Amino acid sequence: MKNSLRATFKRGSMAGVATAGAAALLLTGCGAAPEASTATNTASNYTGCIVSDSGGFDDQSFNQSSYEGLKKAEKDLGITTNEAESKTNNDFEPNLRAMVSAGCNLTITVGFLLGDATKAQATANPDKHFAIIDFGYETPITNVKPIIYDTAQAAFLAGYLAAGTTKTGTVATFGGIKIPTVTIFMDGYADGVKYYNEKKGKDVKVLGWDKAKQDGSFTGDFEKQDKGKQFTQNFLDQGADIVMPVAGPVGKGAGAALQEAKAAGKDVKLIWVDSDGFLTAPDYKDIMLSSVMKQMGEAVETVVKQDKDGQFTNKPYIGTLANDGVQLAPFHDMDAQVPAELKSELDQIKKDIADGKLKVESAASPKA
Repeated sequence: MKNSLRATFKRGSMAGVATAGAAALLLTGCGAAPEASTATNTASNYTGCIVSDSGGFDDQSFNQSSYEGLKKAEKDLGITTNEAESKTNNDFEPNLRAMVSAGCNLTITVGFLLGDATKAQATANPDKHFAIIDFGYETPITNVKPIIYDTAQAAFLAGYLAAGTTKTGTVATFGGIKIPTVTIFMDGYADGVKYYNEKKGKDVKVLGWDKAKQDGSFTGDFEKQDKGKQFTQNFLDQGADIVMPVAGPVGKGAGAALQEAKAAGKDVKLIWVDSDGFLTAPDYKDIMLSSVMKQMGEAVETVVKQDKDGQFTNKPYIGTLANDGVQLAPFHDMDAQVPAELKSELDQIKKDIADGKLKVESAASPKA
């Protein structure tokens, strides 16, 4: 069963970026989680809901992956679902209020930008449960479960992969908005390239991000694909042949620029983020080297099931390489272009990170 409530406002500015002083993902004050709720719900009277950020549920990225997780829960668990698609940041509060009014048992909010709005509604409705993806609160909220990811770990693998496959010796990345859930990818990517250079005695350059200065290239939103195309063209002009956009739908602009470059005879590649772009953004699969994945769909379905079964807690879920919460996607059609030796090195690096032998650090990494 499904109900739908979609905001109809035109997509606009990114004004009102979440300011929840929570350094997003910095969960140093998690403390002990409260006892799990013991009330249970039958499928027929349980409603799971979701509110997107301004990228929408068709962003071929984290909103879409989260939405698909809820729809899978609807199918597997027989629950009712409801949804509200935000077009601008101004939609967050009214969309959340609408979900509460609609009787949602659990409302999932997607993205860092909904941090303030989620906190406000959770505080005003202590009998309702919420889960927020890609955001953590310095002071835990009893009825909000953060679902967060140490994406720097998987992005480290992507950076090493890019450094090991570039033909020009220059790779690039750029972000949408400069927020922790974006820069965490860029930190890991840059460190992966640095690690490759150290191990191989190479000098592969990264355009678009300086980890030491925490400064780089950002389009300023997650919507305007023409900006992504222009940024990518600028990187290509500077010699980059592999680009990793961390910008939601803006990444499609990067894909378009790379496809045009390929049509002109250049050997260029794209690294997607959040989901396996080969599957979720198939228009670009001919240039898709790999993707830095957050397994959001699986996490969403798990959290919904736990809540329906009366096992809700506010203890954060943290996705890592060790628990398969973050991953480097398969190479798919590009598999033959990744040397066997490089694949073996990536497998070992993944193991070393998962085992704690190799530390990947970002200012935005979640603290357990």
